[in-house]
Amino acid sequence: MYKITSKKSLNASVTQMEILAPLVANKARAGQFIILRVDEDGERIPLTVAGTDKKQGTVKIIFQIVGATTMKLNALNAGDYIQDFVGPLGRATETEGIKKVCIVGGGVGCAIAMPVAQEFHRLGAEVTSIIGFRNKDIVILEDEFKACSDKLFVMTDDGSYGRHGNVTVPLKEMLSNGEKFDMIITIGPLIMMKFVALTAKEFGIPCTVSMNPIMIDGTGMCGGCRLTLNRDGKRVTKFACVDGPDFNGYEVDFDEAMSRNLIYSDFERKARDKACNLFKNV
Repeated sequence: MYKITSKKSLNASVTQMEILAPLVANKARAGQFIILRVDEDGERIPLTVAGTDKKQGTVKIIFQIVGATTMKLNALNAGDYIQDFVGPLGRATETEGIKKVCIVGGGVGCAIAMPVAQEFHRLGAEVTSIIGFRNKDIVILEDEFKACSDKLFVMTDDGSYGRHGNVTVPLKEMLSNGEKFDMIITIGPLIMMKFVALTAKEFGIPCTVSMNPIMIDGTGMCGGCRLTLNRDGKRVTKFACVDGPDFNGYEVDFDEAMSRNLIYSDFERKARDKACNLFKNV
C-alpha cells in the first residue's frame, strides 16, 4: 500500500498528488512513468512521473479526471492509501548533447512536459516552452514553466488568456524567423503532436514526441501499447511502454495511433457513467 501525502486541485478536472514511494522516487527520471491501481479490484493505469522528492521519498503524479479509475483516485485524500504503485517504467527522455530545446505541451500533457523542461533547465540548456489550452479556466503549471524556461508562450484556443491560437503559431513564427533548436519535444493530444512534428519537419528540426497509448502491463507483454513507425521505407512495430514513451515524431503513424485510441471509447464511457452513478449514491 502506498500513502498519499498531499493532494492539490490544479483545475476543475486535473489533480496533483504526491505518493510516498521511496524506491520509485530514488530511481525515476524525467520522461518515465508509473502504473498504479487504486484498489485490489482496480484497473492498471499509467501516469507520468511529474516530479520526485528523493529526501521525502515522494513521487508527484498529475492526472485528468476522465474515467472511472481517475474518478476513484480523485475521491481519495491525503492520508489515504492506494494499492499498487509500480515504476519507474519506460525510457527517460534523452538529454545528451542538447543545449537548446523547445518544449511544447498541450492540456494535461503539460504535466509530462514540465519535468522534462525542468531537467533541461537543471542541466543548463536554453529552454523555450510553449504550453497550450482550450481556455483560461484549464491553464495549469504556468508558474512552474516560468521558473524553468528562458522563454514561455502561453496559448489558448479561444484567446481568453495568453495568446490566441494553437501551439504551432509561436513555434512556426520562431522557426520562420531563423530560430534554431537542437530538439523540439512535444507532449499532449495526438493531433497536436502530429502538427508540431510536421512543423518541425518543415524546418528540419529534430522532433521527439511522447506517446501514451492504451497500456496494461507496462512491460511489453500485452502488446496493447503498440505503435507503428515508418522507418527507412518500412513499417516497424514498437511498444510505448518499453521502447518509449519518447519516439521520433517524423516516424510515428499518428493516424493509426488516433484510431487505436478510440477502440475502447464506448467501454470507457460506460465505465465512467457507472462510476458517476456510484458516487452519486455515496
